[in-house]
Amino acid sequence: IATPNARPTAAERAAGHTQGSTAVPAPQGCGFPALRSTAGSSSTAIRRTPPSYPGTRVATFEASAPASAPSLGARFATSLEKVEERQFLLSSGRLLLPGSPKVVLMVVAAKKLVSRVQVAPKSTFDETVWSVVYTSEPIEVSRLEETFSKLRESAKKEMLEVMQMGVEDLFQEHQQTWSDLFISGIEMRKITDSHTPSSETVNMTLYYMLSSMPAPLLDPLISSEDREKMEASLNYADHCFSGHATMHAENLWPAKLTSVSQILQLSDLWKLTLQKRGCKALVAAGVHGLMQGMVLSFGGLQFTENHLQFQADPDVLHNSYSLRGIHYNKDLINLAVLLDAEGKPFLHVSVKFQDKPVRLYACEAGCMNEPVELTSEARGHTFPVMVTQPITPLLYISTDLVHLQDLRHTLHLKAILAHEEHMAKQYPGLPFLFWFSVASLITLFHLFLFKLIYNEYCGPGAKPLFRSKVPDPRQV
Repeated sequence: IATPNARPTAAERAAGHTQGSTAVPAPQGCGFPALRSTAGSSSTAIRRTPPSYPGTRVATFEASAPASAPSLGARFATSLEKVEERQFLLSSGRLLLPGSPKVVLMVVAAKKLVSRVQVAPKSTFDETVWSVVYTSEPIEVSRLEETFSKLRESAKKEMLEVMQMGVEDLFQEHQQTWSDLFISGIEMRKITDSHTPSSETVNMTLYYMLSSMPAPLLDPLISSEDREKMEASLNYADHCFSGHATMHAENLWPAKLTSVSQILQLSDLWKLTLQKRGCKALVAAGVHGLMQGMVLSFGGLQFTENHLQFQADPDVLHNSYSLRGIHYNKDLINLAVLLDAEGKPFLHVSVKFQDKPVRLYACEAGCMNEPVELTSEARGHTFPVMVTQPITPLLYISTDLVHLQDLRHTLHLKAILAHEEHMAKQYPGLPFLFWFSVASLITLFHLFLFKLIYNEYCGPGAKPLFRSKVPDPRQV
């Protein structure tokens, strides 16, 4: 399991647990959050190796690390480094890119294991192993030495800093980073069809996608200009997300992820989808931008020049869900699609102001009613689901009251219907021809039945209805 860590003076970290063995963490894109820096990408991992020994005598275990990774071939080599009376292993090598002359360099620094461990009867030996991984961007072969030198120095510096820290501090930091990241997110409340992803699927997809993205905003070496640009794109992602919502895109929210290659393919698909739907700036902002893009895309939220609009398909509002932590300038907006006692959908909006309060206004589809000022009240604000003809967004949110008041004059609508009226028109039931055919068949059946009864008792050769008690003279 990998989780990011926001430490203002160090690279982003990941923490995980394994039982009875140690392993070098995977490079960026294999489940470990990576940090984009001047040297490339980095991540730090912790492995706790507590083999439990149930025996009755003292046991001795041999511990060793391979000189090189066999699966990676001779292109990787490991050496023992000693810096400031601290020892650790430094592995470095290169990965070839299929169909490209460029290569990716990787340097892994890991704590050196003790060679022999003695474990008392019925006890547990606890060993904490730190690993730091640095990878480069795809580079030309001519830049190998220069890039390797930068990666090695960065990995050494990072490793020394990590080894001087307490383990609990690292875990608290990465937990705090995940908590900060998941201020935004998606919550599934009530699912009424098989095409909508479950809560488990949504959380799993978010976790794997976030874990495979770099986090440039956590890089202490990032320039103030780049930081301001990324934060601006997070606060107002202009023109993201365009197009229909991804809620029912099963290839973006798969029920199962069983391999690293599948995770990497899904990560590439998400980035490509967001980039093609106006979210390039969010993708460039790394893990924080990806979270915003996925939340916006799930419900069909889009930023325009003057407002944020909720353009979900009104025909698929039979599911209940909430989108939290949507960045609007420096404030956070929570938007939920809820169902009342009769199963009719309505919208619930609340705001969490992060800085000094800013006036935010909202109006439902068509903006025919006066926009409502949003406040930070816990009960929030509710809006009916209105459907316009032609179809327009279901909700508008903006800091510009005049803009929302003018919007109603620019939509040029033919009609505005309540959601239940719209659904009744969309699905009016079986067509008239069907009911006419059924009525005709019933009528013909009864006519045919009446004819049978008439011929039986009233037609030629019909039998008498009553038998006479007077004897027939011919039979005397």
